[in-house]
Amino acid sequence: MSGTILVVQNISHEGPGLLANLLEEHAINVELCDLSKSEPIPDPSGYAAMVVLGGPQSANDATPQITGELKAIDKALDAGVPYLGICLGLQLLVKARGGSVVKCHQKEIGFREPDGEPFMVELTGDGKQDALFLGMPERLRVFQLHGETVEPAKGMTLLATGRGCKHQVVRVGSNAWGLQCHFEMTPAMFESWIGIDADLKAMNRDELLAEFEAISEEYTETGRSILLNFLAVTGLVKP
Repeated sequence: MSGTILVVQNISHEGPGLLANLLEEHAINVELCDLSKSEPIPDPSGYAAMVVLGGPQSANDATPQITGELKAIDKALDAGVPYLGICLGLQLLVKARGGSVVKCHQKEIGFREPDGEPFMVELTGDGKQDALFLGMPERLRVFQLHGETVEPAKGMTLLATGRGCKHQVVRVGSNAWGLQCHFEMTPAMFESWIGIDADLKAMNRDELLAEFEAISEEYTETGRSILLNFLAVTGLVKP
């Protein structure tokens, strides 16, 4: 499995998106594990990397799915396997290593803050030097879909901040990262989410689609760059 990336889905419609496209382009093997279909997580310690995607669950849930994920993430990190977590995948990473997951003061949903300003994340000093953001601008436009946020434990490194939920990108150790925001969406994924997620269904569908189309070039370039930087860390693609 040394050349294979393990991708864990917490729910079927939150798939790897842009990451799947990049893995195909670079002929990188991937093993998908969909926990919403009761598929067991294989031992992650022998994989080239582990990626855990988003979902509606909470990292605080005492369910077999969540407790099993926390143990698998611990095992991956103990083995030095590069890790990338998106949304719930960030929260599970922080929880697994001693941090906390708490409710947001206000949910972050869609492309804009409550006052209408675009959701942005800003790299910290550490973020500007981090391999995940190599060659990236200091401020990045993002999509948000979460009602919980993280409180990192001592020793975790904050790489990017947001206006509402401060802890947007966190690094744990030298090669494990978590992103609260979503950089992986494709247009097809987004259309699917609008029809499934309750918070998105409560918003104006046409406005959401129009906004995504308006920023799609910038959004896709950002997502591909971050994901390629992660793949470079794994050694499966050249920097």
